[in-house]
Amino acid sequence: MNTVLCYIAHKCDLTKELGIFACTMQGLIVLTIQARVPSLKPPECDKFTSTCEEVNGGKAAMLFTGLYLVALGVGGIKGSLPTHGGEQFDETTPNGRKQRSTFFNYFVFCLSCGALIAVTFVVWVEDNKGWEWGFAISTINIFVSILIFLAGSPTYRNKVPSGSPFVTILKVILATSLNSCNGRNSRGDDESSSNPHSSRKESEEGTEKTTNTLKCLNNAIAKEPFHSSLECTVQQVEDVKVVLKVLPIFACTIILNCCLAQLVTFSVQQAATMNTKLGALKIPPASLPVFPVIFIMILAPIYDLIIIPYARKATKSDTGITHLQRIGIGLVLSIVAMAIAAIVEVKRKKVAIHSGLLDDATKPLPITFFWIAFQYLFLGSADLFTLAGLLEFLFSEAPSRMRSLATSLSWASLALGYYLSSVIVSIVNTATSRSKHRPWLYGGNINHYHLERFYWFMCVLSGLNFLHYLFWAVKYKYRGTGANH
Repeated sequence: MNTVLCYIAHKCDLTKELGIFACTMQGLIVLTIQARVPSLKPPECDKFTSTCEEVNGGKAAMLFTGLYLVALGVGGIKGSLPTHGGEQFDETTPNGRKQRSTFFNYFVFCLSCGALIAVTFVVWVEDNKGWEWGFAISTINIFVSILIFLAGSPTYRNKVPSGSPFVTILKVILATSLNSCNGRNSRGDDESSSNPHSSRKESEEGTEKTTNTLKCLNNAIAKEPFHSSLECTVQQVEDVKVVLKVLPIFACTIILNCCLAQLVTFSVQQAATMNTKLGALKIPPASLPVFPVIFIMILAPIYDLIIIPYARKATKSDTGITHLQRIGIGLVLSIVAMAIAAIVEVKRKKVAIHSGLLDDATKPLPITFFWIAFQYLFLGSADLFTLAGLLEFLFSEAPSRMRSLATSLSWASLALGYYLSSVIVSIVNTATSRSKHRPWLYGGNINHYHLERFYWFMCVLSGLNFLHYLFWAVKYKYRGTGANH
């Protein structure tokens, strides 16, 4: 299989994309085999004592190999596909920029479709038919996706990667530090300031000049580099400047993902205490995160077919709403979502008090879980606006050599947000447990939590984060072709 894929990749110039697809499929094959073969499975848990024997040795190695291969492949797919898709459109034309904006919108839509199938159908198959069937379905899907991807290869516009963006960034930063410490003058600064004809000469020769943004990095371009391997071009320096300029915008989206982390933690715990019946059907609380997925699937076409056409007419721009405006709308929606979550929690606890079930979290409260859906609606909308906006922003602003790295920051923001959420919960519990007070988020009964205070805290934190975002967004100047101002 690897030989076939390598040959196809070489012929179609799709080495990176097919490599990460193959990595994911190999990981799923390993997991499917382990789930299928009894001798490779971990020992079954004791049904009476609910104790499980820890897996180790070769079985553990096989399990983690499969998991890490899948994680590596999925990370590569999510980092590469947005860039590959965005490059299929001509960004020098208004129609191409419109189509590119639509692509990023429906990219998030398709991610939501996959998540919906995963948390409903695949989970049901795993619970009722066995884990091997769930992994097998995923393996077949990734194989079919490879065939579909290859079917379009004759029409793809491919850009062959030239070097590693990480190497370029490290080289420029290291060259800047060493040249500055050794007092080596910037070649670009010296020539442009001392020679009045330098600008004209550079224009005639087709070379570029360094900009005044992050001027300290201009020291990377020295007349006599510290070492020949650290010799940097103007283009490399300017590329690194662009990446560093978008980092504050990226950082401001991490708090939003902290809020999203609540959807799969405290919101599920809240719903578990409420009436989760939908007619004769009882909805498992763990399946409630499907709500934001459904909301995204509904809102994405509405946004693209209704909101954006009106916005384009009003603003006279290609995308209707600029990338930074779209991210900002998402951040505002996350503030509203946390405020609604706090209000809903106050209502839920009042129902628990009035019904005499405050100390008994095992019985469902006489309040429908649909109240939780309001915060899901706003957080799902926030995710759609911010993720799609951030992907397009990073793609359009990043240098062509660093677009995959830039769009990968969106998923790094998600990972950092979920990790930071756990850190914030630990800090809140530590801070509120002083002076013999009960921690806000501790104990076996969620009715005794001060969850509404935590939600208000997240609301205030999101508000401060939005102000921080405004500071950077207002100062930011677009550089991409046809970018909105």
